[in-house]
Amino acid sequence: MRYLPLTEADRQSMLAAIAAPSVDALFRDVPEAAHLSGPIGGLSNHLGELEVERLLGAMAAKNIAAGSVPSFLGAGAYRHHVPATVDHLVQRGEFLTAYTPYQPEVSQGTLQVLFEFQTQVALLTGMDVANASMYDGATACAEAVMMANRVTRKKKAILSGGLHPHYRDTTTTDARFIGFDAVALPADPEGVEDLAARIDDKTSCVVVQNPSVFGQVRDYSDLAKACQAKGALLIVVVTEALSLGLLPPPGEMGADIVAAEGQSFGNALNFGGPYVGLFAVKDKYVRQMPGRLCGETVDADGRRGFVLTLSTREQHIRREKATSNICTNAGLCALAFSIHLSLLGEEGVTQLAKLNHAKAVQLADKLAAVPGVSVVNDGFFNEFTVKLPKPAAGVVEALAQRRILGGVPVSRLYPGEMDDLLLVAVTETNTESDMDAFAKALTEVLS
Repeated sequence: MRYLPLTEADRQSMLAAIAAPSVDALFRDVPEAAHLSGPIGGLSNHLGELEVERLLGAMAAKNIAAGSVPSFLGAGAYRHHVPATVDHLVQRGEFLTAYTPYQPEVSQGTLQVLFEFQTQVALLTGMDVANASMYDGATACAEAVMMANRVTRKKKAILSGGLHPHYRDTTTTDARFIGFDAVALPADPEGVEDLAARIDDKTSCVVVQNPSVFGQVRDYSDLAKACQAKGALLIVVVTEALSLGLLPPPGEMGADIVAAEGQSFGNALNFGGPYVGLFAVKDKYVRQMPGRLCGETVDADGRRGFVLTLSTREQHIRREKATSNICTNAGLCALAFSIHLSLLGEEGVTQLAKLNHAKAVQLADKLAAVPGVSVVNDGFFNEFTVKLPKPAAGVVEALAQRRILGGVPVSRLYPGEMDDLLLVAVTETNTESDMDAFAKALTEVLS
């Protein structure tokens, strides 16, 4: 059976309508170096379904799955244990098939889930109000900067050297096309940059990450005051949501906006997505918040019900008055987030966070004892940076040969820079034998 809905004549007609000479012309912004020279992995245009499955299966078998060996990968995506209850509940029909709640009267379940999600995010971040989820942490960060520009009516954002490069690049891409200045500072592994000194009267916001991409933990209370004195907003990014179970929340430090990645709760690594963005603000900025806000009310008979309280996205109002072009939310991922948090409870989140930190301290001590290895951080949650006597990329490859995923080379995030630095993350899924195996293998690779 063929699944080709368009004929060649159809394609030519469509290209003529948009004045494009060829299909390839539609991809002219893709750099030539990124173009494929031929089929992937030996695939041809005429293979049966079973043949394709076998070929792709053989290709996939060349990878090492994070759950199959001791894994210390992090850098913004973390392997936490997801209880079976989470997957069971999110696959129930009333959740799995639920769609965007345009009609509250028939979307009460979805609206209640998002209402509870907002409450949990606000509590975790220490902020007044949270929205009904974003795509992911990186786009939430970019949306936070654009929101700060609207609030302050300024167009200069300062991006910390501790901000994840993917979040930085997402924000600078928006800056290029929307028209604002995103000043990205040099990488800051030691966490010593002076951000307050860079704030001027044109600054709309300062974007920091806590813990930073290098794992550094900081108190940004003084920076929040410096921002306030200059009429700028402080945006705090969090890529490891579990850290909020142990570290002081951004709201307690004086953050105006929090943009975070919620993948750590309820959402597996899943080949890189989909993930779920968290977004929370001070109450006075709620009308400039992107996305939407679900609220609680009562119906005509006085029964508890839920509604879309605020919808400032372009699907609901005129585009020129919309706060963003966010067109949907990661509803199923948000549901998984809320179920996992509910299973843990406040005490469980705190205990899990303490366990992660304790295991990270344990591994940091083991690795620091390896000849030639030193820990860069003076403080961290469950992820830290180590300095190696050899390029980290080669070390990681050698560790993989020994069936250990030993972390993320910093040079992968910053090509051509800091090739001796390695990011190492530890979660509750790592056992003491995993850590011993890592330290032993690292000693062998470096000897």
